[in-house]
Amino acid sequence: MLIEIRQKSQITIPKEIIKKLDLREGDSLEISEDNGIIRLIPVAIYPKKYVDELKDEIMEIKEKIASGTQPVFDNVDDLFAELDRRNG
Repeated sequence: MLIEIRQKSQITIPKEIIKKLDLREGDSLEISEDNGIIRLIPVAIYPKKYVDELKDEIMEIKEKIASGTQPVFDNVDDLFAELDRRNG
């Protein structure tokens, strides 16, 4: 598929690719170059506050796991079995 570079170095991503990747106006893409290959990679941008809260929550869970107060399951089925057991 060929595209052209337009004024101000702009390109248009073909509609087929936009649909296939479910991209929407306002989505962010990371661009990089490697040995003449240009890559555009869709990325999700999260507010710093959200990321910081997530890090805090993960640290709390790690501390609970280390202290033995957080149950750890080998697979999702074991987790669901425990939830079913607790909820009668």
